[in-house]
Amino acid sequence: MSKELDFESALAQLEQIVRELERGDLPLEKSLELFEQGVRLSRECQERLSEAERRIEILLQDANGRVFTSDLGARGLGESGTGEEDGRDADEDDIPF
Repeated sequence: MSKELDFESALAQLEQIVRELERGDLPLEKSLELFEQGVRLSRECQERLSEAERRIEILLQDANGRVFTSDLGARGLGESGTGEEDGRDADEDDIPF
């Protein structure tokens, strides 16, 4: 992916390529060209997703380097973000830093 092409644009291009290939009415050479372009876009999108995941893991590490995870949907946080609405106060173990 070139620097000018953001993730969303690359993904949209990949989706367009898939639609064109699924139609099945392209000449072989054009199909191969699109397939190669799609593979490149797919790999580059995956690399960007992996990089984003690594960045998120770094941001969510606690002081000991362990990755802090939380299922906000199951517990839910109040507007203050303290966890008070679930009947308990947030403590230092709930905060990733």
